[in-house]
Amino acid sequence: MASVTGLDGIIAAETELSLVDGQNGVLVYRGYEAKELALHNSFEEVAYLLWHGELPSTDALNASKKIWAEQRSIPAELKAVLDLLPKESEMMSVLRTATSVLGTISHREAEWPLHFEQILMNTLMLPTIIAYHYRRSQGLLPIEPDPQLDHVANYLYMLTGSVPQQVHVKVLTAYLILAMEHGMNASTFAGRVVLSTQSDLASALCASIGAMKGPLHGGAPSEVLHMLDAIGDKEKAEAWLRDELKAGRKLMGFGHRIYKTNDPRAEALRQLMTELAAEDPWFDLAIHVEKVAVELLNEYKPGRKLYVNVEFYAAAVMRAIALPTSLFTPSFTLSRMVGWTAHLMEQTSCNRIFRPQSVYIGELPPSLRNHA
Repeated sequence: MASVTGLDGIIAAETELSLVDGQNGVLVYRGYEAKELALHNSFEEVAYLLWHGELPSTDALNASKKIWAEQRSIPAELKAVLDLLPKESEMMSVLRTATSVLGTISHREAEWPLHFEQILMNTLMLPTIIAYHYRRSQGLLPIEPDPQLDHVANYLYMLTGSVPQQVHVKVLTAYLILAMEHGMNASTFAGRVVLSTQSDLASALCASIGAMKGPLHGGAPSEVLHMLDAIGDKEKAEAWLRDELKAGRKLMGFGHRIYKTNDPRAEALRQLMTELAAEDPWFDLAIHVEKVAVELLNEYKPGRKLYVNVEFYAAAVMRAIALPTSLFTPSFTLSRMVGWTAHLMEQTSCNRIFRPQSVYIGELPPSLRNHA
């Protein structure tokens, strides 16, 4: 019997949120190419698009920015719980716990359909929660959000205590926009399954965070980072990459399960880094390494069509902003929170409980064997 595990190729829902076309290298958010949004729009604008179906007007954006600036601080009840957790607690486990606590203290916890106030609260507080636990784990005092900074700049500020360079805000914003939404991936599906039972938002988000925590889904691009660190400068790139291919080892950051041509997310980050290469040596190195790697892959693996994926350039972004590897997946998560919650709103609008079937392949009792 052919394997039916993994639900590969099974359509579970219709969605207006995103198109992921791996054969043609296309990623669309509600009628807009994601790579264009990443290059030209803010995190707040793209979140508004995914939640509301259109880019905000100037008045709507200004009103949204005011709300975002006012609602980033985490409540005292949640701080008390975070302070009780061991300082060495793994960050994704902390986010799962914090999300559950937020659901408990929200007066709209059990509302159905979902109330947008809950969605905004979870999205706005997540960077603050990450920064709060990270600084606590490092023996540092937490830093309160700065209402003058946007969502991405404020995240970096709360982690470090310094207003970040604009070039770093720009590239991290682009990456986080490109990470916001990606179809019916494992974490999105997990959240929609839970919400389809008419459970609450916190339960659905905890399921999504739990799925993202798994290394097969939310694994950080740390292997690419090790590769870029090992190469170090452009002059060493060809020799290092050639040695890896001669030894039969994979080049990390090339090839993708979905995209069988250029990954549009990587294309957007490459374009942005090309424009900013003079401002950060890591951008210049990453662009050069990709160029050399593609040439060598064509030489050593002709016909394989291995293209750079978003994790490759994500690693360059993380290295440039000096983000610890322990924060890679949490940073991905604070972005994907927008996509998850957009999917959860969509689920409530046309809800039907998910109930797939399984195929029994075990033994039958003697009395039933003749009926099989």
